[in-house]
Amino acid sequence: MQIRRLSTKDQSFNAQLKALLAFETAQDDAVDVVVANILKDVKTRGDVAVLEYTNQFDKTNAKSLADLEVSQAELRAALDSLEANTRGALRAASERVKNYHEKQVMSSWSYTESDGTLLGQQVTALDRVGLYVPGGKAAYPSSVLMNAIPAKVAGVGELIMVVPTPNGEKNALVLAAAAISGVDRVFCIGGAQAVGALAYGTETIPQVDKVTGPGNAYVAAAKRRVFGVVGIDMVAGPSEILVICDGKTNADWIAMDLFSQAEHDELAQAILLSPDAAFLDAVAASMQKLVQEMPRKEIINTSITNRGALILTKDLDEAIEISNYIAPEHLELSLENPLDIAKKIKHAGAIFMGRDTCEALGDYCAGPNHVLPTSRTARFSSPLGVYDFQKRSSIIFASSQGAQDLGKIASTLAYGEGLQAHARSAEYRLKNE
Repeated sequence: MQIRRLSTKDQSFNAQLKALLAFETAQDDAVDVVVANILKDVKTRGDVAVLEYTNQFDKTNAKSLADLEVSQAELRAALDSLEANTRGALRAASERVKNYHEKQVMSSWSYTESDGTLLGQQVTALDRVGLYVPGGKAAYPSSVLMNAIPAKVAGVGELIMVVPTPNGEKNALVLAAAAISGVDRVFCIGGAQAVGALAYGTETIPQVDKVTGPGNAYVAAAKRRVFGVVGIDMVAGPSEILVICDGKTNADWIAMDLFSQAEHDELAQAILLSPDAAFLDAVAASMQKLVQEMPRKEIINTSITNRGALILTKDLDEAIEISNYIAPEHLELSLENPLDIAKKIKHAGAIFMGRDTCEALGDYCAGPNHVLPTSRTARFSSPLGVYDFQKRSSIIFASSQGAQDLGKIASTLAYGEGLQAHARSAEYRLKNE
């Protein structure tokens, strides 16, 4: 494993850091062309197109989309089939995620002005949401919990899950998570065709209002293209972890924390910032030692070699400054006083504080959502939450007196914009003076 070492003392450090963080988020042209054709076909031919692509890509022999729908009885059977320990862990995680997200629910509000005019905001849930869940090599029941539970807490009327099942192989954990989370309907389809079915609707699959959940390059490209027809959560890049450590945490712990994201895929990024050079040496040695026992060591090796780094900083303040520039998806503050340091963090998807708080806890069961902004988008976006499944409508109820005061203001501004109908609409309500 080649582990990149950087130091902020190097004159070229800023350029090196920028190069390290560079990731081309633009969609591959070849992928985009394929996705565009699939979406057009699904929009035109509905069930038939989705069925053809599913049989082709997932090597299934379904005769209709109805054959690919998983019944509620099968979801419950999958949950019952789990070992007691696994089922208990899944239930415990779901309860923690639910409890956390219940704190996020927005409520309607209003106030009445002195002239009787009422202004406010009405909060309502989305009617129907589509949840994409990876299948095949990647089977993530945690993704089901993190997407479905906040949607249900928000009050979404119907949640439709799509998950590919290559060669017809279903993952019991994923189906069990759907049962626990209250998913209403599940279809064994994936890829761009599944995103298209959710976005446009087919004879069997109803159109949704929003599509959430992770997927491969084809899924990401499809989500980009259907945005505007439906809402989407985000187009996520590779997973990231940034650790700031004062050098007093067990080096093996930090090495494994870096691996916890590097093992996702070859493009994942793991970075450590520390003002302690000897500690960086110790972590590098731990990484070389521990990677040998990792089942996904080839992926970890590639990820660390191509996109990982151990960075020596002048002090912790400089590490914080760099962290705010990186705006990481996951930020670990493995420090003595993480609560004080956290106040200086401006940009991060999730902040894990203290030596005992590994990022993996957030992935599965701590409670906060693990769907987080990547590729420096934490500068302007937030984790997935209940608020992503609620929307706001402005409330305006003008009193008779309010219509007089507001009408005059509106009329004046409308004439200024050259919009006479706007002005006269307001003037019609004015009483003769």
